[in-house]
Amino acid sequence: MHKRKRKSNTNQTQVPIKQYTVKEQTELLIFLLNTLSNLGRNSVKSLLSHGRVLVNDQAVTKYNYPLQPGQTVSIRKVKTTNTSLMAGVIILHEDEDIIVIEKEAGLLSVSSSKENELTAYRQLMDHVRRGNPKNRIFVVHRLDRDTSGVMMFAKSKDVQQTMQNSWKDIVQERLYIALVEGSVKKKEGTISSWLKETTTFKTYSSPRSNDGKLAVTHYNVIKSNQNFSLLKVSLDTGRKNQIRVHMQDIGHSIVGDKKYGSHMKLIGRLGLHAQVLSFVHPTTGLLLRFETKIPKSFLSPFRSTPTKN
Repeated sequence: MHKRKRKSNTNQTQVPIKQYTVKEQTELLIFLLNTLSNLGRNSVKSLLSHGRVLVNDQAVTKYNYPLQPGQTVSIRKVKTTNTSLMAGVIILHEDEDIIVIEKEAGLLSVSSSKENELTAYRQLMDHVRRGNPKNRIFVVHRLDRDTSGVMMFAKSKDVQQTMQNSWKDIVQERLYIALVEGSVKKKEGTISSWLKETTTFKTYSSPRSNDGKLAVTHYNVIKSNQNFSLLKVSLDTGRKNQIRVHMQDIGHSIVGDKKYGSHMKLIGRLGLHAQVLSFVHPTTGLLLRFETKIPKSFLSPFRSTPTKN
């Protein structure tokens, strides 16, 4: 993935550029690697996964898609114009139905009716209304204020309802990176509990079965030392503060998460990042996958000495 400035974004539209004619029978990825010799394998795969490769004007994401002589392969490129500056938001993908962004830690996804501060939602609403004042965006899912990473908005009520009503079927992969306190001895595991919320809006695991909403979290250890562990975390369910509560439940609170038991202050933020979101596009049916880099600060505890709050 190319480096991008974190504090700004540009208004993006996709325009077709170079077209290539298939000369012999082959598979799409092989054709692209041979044709786009100036790009590396990962860059070519990124073009495919982001729906920027068209065969006979139809977007294709499958690496092994069979090509026949005479077909036309086109590459859509993002054209940028400096018309939209947004704080803490990077647009990863935008089409007529959805917007996928990378949100910085510290930025609210959506504000409540009592709050009046900058949010990802408000900035994206301004963004889509520059083209047409009647345009709107709709919330599909949320990230906590202090969680960074990939999230998505719909551009119509119908698409929002389709995504939310079929979330488990549409979303193919939802992966988080969590920096937690202590050395997680079990290299992989599953945490399952019934989550409830106190009157002060703090989520906790109920000691009784069927008391609350079922939450299931899977994790794998990427690396660890005596003081910290870096985990890949995937969800079967998407409950409020689920990962934060489950990490506390196993005695390894997320770094910087004082609300859920953290005692370490090192990276200046919550150690939770939504790294991957993969889903079936609600209109085109294409499988799209968006992956962001692990924040550099998440790796620093493996080189630094922790400090107490």
